[in-house]
Amino acid sequence: MTSRQDTTRASYDIVAVDYAVLLKDELGNKPLDRAMLAAFAEQVRAGGGGEVADLGCGPGRVTAHLEGLGLDAYGIDLSPEMVAVARRDHPRLRFEVGSMNDLAIKDDSLAGALAWYSTVHTPLDELPLFFREFNRVLAPGGHLLIAFKVGDERVRLRHAYGHDLDLDVHRFPPERVAGLLRAAGLVEVARLVREADAREKTPQAFLLARKPETTSR
Repeated sequence: MTSRQDTTRASYDIVAVDYAVLLKDELGNKPLDRAMLAAFAEQVRAGGGGEVADLGCGPGRVTAHLEGLGLDAYGIDLSPEMVAVARRDHPRLRFEVGSMNDLAIKDDSLAGALAWYSTVHTPLDELPLFFREFNRVLAPGGHLLIAFKVGDERVRLRHAYGHDLDLDVHRFPPERVAGLLRAAGLVEVARLVREADAREKTPQAFLLARKPETTSR
């Protein structure tokens, strides 16, 4: 595990309980975000369904939302404390500790994968490793939905969720992310960029991609 991953894990271990409380109902005020999640769920179901992994699931609120949309969803997160909170708050669902750049998931096995703001602590030039891993675990025809903050800079987060932290938050140009997904072998299906709401500082982007039915790695 890299030193950045160690720092990210430690920071989210610290904030896990308060993070879950503060963001518990966040999706309720974001109709466009919910619309992208609904489209993702519909695409997965239309392809016959199967397991869907919420990669970087945090306290499991979006994992539970996916389950409510009819998906066989489970969560993976780098932070053991986040996983503990997710298991406490959503005892019917499965949550595991793991790293997105080295997933303990079989090749070609997932009907869907979600990376809901979980790549924001990774520099743009390191995203290809994540995207290749996402492609590896997706079944042919499987779908990926990724959400991220729009921009082209790094912001140092010193305090959040009631705690002192030391985290880099990266903002990405949507076209660059789309290009990296293509390079990883994934085909873009849809893209949404919305303006920032009252609590956000930048526009937000959502990219829905699909692994081709036949691939060569």
